[in-house]
Amino acid sequence: MRHACLAIVVIFAALRAAAIEIEDHRFYPALAGDPAEIPLRVVSTADLDVFDPYLRAFQTARPGIAIDYTVVSSADLHRTIGDGAVYDLALSSAMDLQFQLANDGFAQSYRSTATEALPDWARWRDLIFAMSVEPAVVVFSTQRFAGLPVPTTRQELIALLRAHPDLFTGAVGTYDVRTSGLGYLLATQEDRSTDAFWRLSEVMGGLDPQLYCCSGQMIDDVSTGRLALAYNVLGSYAAERLVRESAGQMQILAMRDFANVIIRTAIVPATATRVEAAGALIDMLATLALREGRGTWPLPPLTQTGADAATGFGPIRLGPALMVYLDPLNRRGFLAEWENAMVQR
Repeated sequence: MRHACLAIVVIFAALRAAAIEIEDHRFYPALAGDPAEIPLRVVSTADLDVFDPYLRAFQTARPGIAIDYTVVSSADLHRTIGDGAVYDLALSSAMDLQFQLANDGFAQSYRSTATEALPDWARWRDLIFAMSVEPAVVVFSTQRFAGLPVPTTRQELIALLRAHPDLFTGAVGTYDVRTSGLGYLLATQEDRSTDAFWRLSEVMGGLDPQLYCCSGQMIDDVSTGRLALAYNVLGSYAAERLVRESAGQMQILAMRDFANVIIRTAIVPATATRVEAAGALIDMLATLALREGRGTWPLPPLTQTGADAATGFGPIRLGPALMVYLDPLNRRGFLAEWENAMVQR
């Protein structure tokens, strides 16, 4: 136990030194074996409500492994791994930032029968491994939408927001892409894929939009009625919330004109010391990712693209193209244009 506690102290010291904000944390003691064994240190953007079943299933299969699980934002995860913090596994929904870490030498190689079974588009050079594909969706409050037509395309959403500024002012939520790594990824990919992105951004910007770091917070505020709608939240989080508590209070809408579908990925950081344990968890996640049907697991498998087959859109691809908007000059230009559209004060 002394070694486990020391590991936790080291992790928290590193996070404080790097000014990383911890959103949640849980320590899972080993179910068997030596309690002094150093835990598997996982840093992740996945909320505990979503990822807890996977960690418990892993410990059932590997009872001798304790797990130290820390939840941070995607931007903070990228920063702390890039600063050399000691973790054994990093899980993130911001696949562009994960790709940059791997490309820049901050991940170590791992290969197994389970990872080799992944399709080519779901792994990159034995450094990045997909564990789910997840669509970005609109979540809206059924109470605040009472009597209104439900939009199914961005053009319809733009028309609805313009027609009812009294209902939507201060009641539209989306990511603050200046601080949210996932929000930035979704916004830049949408910029590349649909002409409606900037028109929608300008309309939302005129309604005093509420800007967030995370999907969970937006879903909370839609569920309570504080927001009329939240744009580009993770569909897996919204679906899990509907199952748990919010049936009838909110509804999920996947836009029919275009679907952003991200790949949630895992890397083994270069600083990892428990590589065998990290690899065992990757193997379990990769195996579950190839299952048919979602079943009781919160995250959609790779066999479920997350987009309506009629749209023709699939997951955002892993590859160097993800780094285009991470170039400092491109990022500054995009953020300046985004602020002009969204921050109209």
